[in-house]
Amino acid sequence: MCKKTLLEESSLDLTQRLIRHVAYETLPREIDRKWFYDNYTGCPPPWFMITVTILEVAIFVYYGLLLNRFVLQVTHSQYLKKNPLVYHPQLRAQAWRYLSYIFMHAGIEHLGVNVALQLLVGVPLEMVHGALRVGFVYVAGVLAGSLAVSVADMTAPVVGSSGGVYAIVSAHLANIVMGLSDVMLCSSAGDPVYPLVAVSLEFGRAVWLRFYPSSYSPCPHPSFVAHLGGVVVGITLGVVILRNFEQRLRDRAIWWIFLSSFFLFVIFAIFWNVFAFSMAGLRLPPPP
Repeated sequence: MCKKTLLEESSLDLTQRLIRHVAYETLPREIDRKWFYDNYTGCPPPWFMITVTILEVAIFVYYGLLLNRFVLQVTHSQYLKKNPLVYHPQLRAQAWRYLSYIFMHAGIEHLGVNVALQLLVGVPLEMVHGALRVGFVYVAGVLAGSLAVSVADMTAPVVGSSGGVYAIVSAHLANIVMGLSDVMLCSSAGDPVYPLVAVSLEFGRAVWLRFYPSSYSPCPHPSFVAHLGGVVVGITLGVVILRNFEQRLRDRAIWWIFLSSFFLFVIFAIFWNVFAFSMAGLRLPPPP
């Protein structure tokens, strides 16, 4: 039987209630919840997800004012013009674009879902697991997303932080499912329905937009494959990181297996980008 001390405790101040809520939202096992509740100091704060979110919102507002469009901003004919952040297949040699594309979004509807998930899922996860672990999963999802597009949807650009968001959300949801027996015996470790509905709706929007007639033909609208790259990272590297709360990852063989697989994919994608485009004789859209 698991102890209910945290849930039954009523003489808690607002900060203590928040820490308890985060523990029960993110950790399936009662022993981990208790350890987190007893040891969390708030230092350092969850700076990574908050900083990324602020930058994304600020850059979106800047381009929204510049283009005078906030809803479906990506359909503006000048959206890609001289943009230093968007990943574009003709500019794939500019390596920073494989990461910087997260700061551009298709519209306020795209940004809103990603920001909500980063704050409601990413920040609590960072409070529990730390900026290094959560930041690694997020950045790995971002990189896997753009590289997956360059391999599987070679003519399409990429925008938005969905690769990173889907990595942390899928890792969190998989962690809850894997700890389902503990959840049923104790209490809910977060309700997976709401983030699952959010990512499903966002993925549907991305698929629709990809095949919607482009505003800057012959270049298509941004790809949805980055979402899938993020999911793969989340259910592999992400799950290992979140399941091993306060354990050393270097002692886990499965960590090295998934980490090696990730880097092998990165190396494969680099060679793909160097050689496959010319070998396939693919006709790419002109650079923006």
